Amino acid sequence: MQEVLRTNDAVKISWIQALLADAGIEAVILDTHTSILEGSIGAIPRRICVADEDAGQARAILAQAGEESTW
Repeated sequence: MQEVLRTNDAVKISWIQALLADAGIEAVILDTHTSILEGSIGAIPRRICVADEDAGQARAILAQAGEESTW
């Protein structure tokens, strides 16, 4: 698994997940429960991760969509 984006924005997470799914890439969202436990004040961002073999394509999709990747 490789991280491709880190954000606190729940709407952006949903949009990125849908964008990747349209390309046939399964995204896993990490730190969701930790973010909720800390009170959702935004101190702990959630990470969007994809399989190693999908990372390059996922980063290209994010760049084309105008999103900065955390690579």
